[in-house]
Amino acid sequence: MSMPKTPPDRQSLPYRDCVGIALFNAEGQVFIGRRQGIVVPEGAEETQRPWQMPQGGMDKGETAREAALRELWEETSVRSVRFIAELPDWIYYDLPDADLGIALKGKYRGQRQRWFAFRLTGDDSEIDVLAPGGGEFPAEFDAWRWEDLSSLPDLIVPFKREAYEKIVSGFAGLPELVRQGA
Repeated sequence: MSMPKTPPDRQSLPYRDCVGIALFNAEGQVFIGRRQGIVVPEGAEETQRPWQMPQGGMDKGETAREAALRELWEETSVRSVRFIAELPDWIYYDLPDADLGIALKGKYRGQRQRWFAFRLTGDDSEIDVLAPGGGEFPAEFDAWRWEDLSSLPDLIVPFKREAYEKIVSGFAGLPELVRQGA
């Protein structure tokens, strides 16, 4: 009989360096994808559905901006973008206790992310979350939509809410700038 595994000490684990992408359309709305493979109860409220913006880890030797463009391609098939802004500070989130030692390959306590805003310069038809990167990468999302930036903290999983509030605050002026042609 094996003993239950003791969860790792949170303080001893590092944060995983990642990037996040706020992709805006011409109307100033932002892309969100619904995480694939996460079961939600039938009749679940919208806030129980796992929506998020694209994000992912940084590869060795890659700049944060290069990682953002790569992750956008790998998760959405989008390449037609124009850089708008980068948040100046890292944004952190911690995994819930139940996921510590399991999620993120069990090696991290959470993530620290550099966030970038891009404007989609192509057409919505470029977006393909079911066969991203021309089918080269596994799908991370099973659906997507455009959403108002200010709505995102209410749509994200609870443990990322504080991070998304900082992202929304940092990019708060961008929807109007994008609508004006930025």
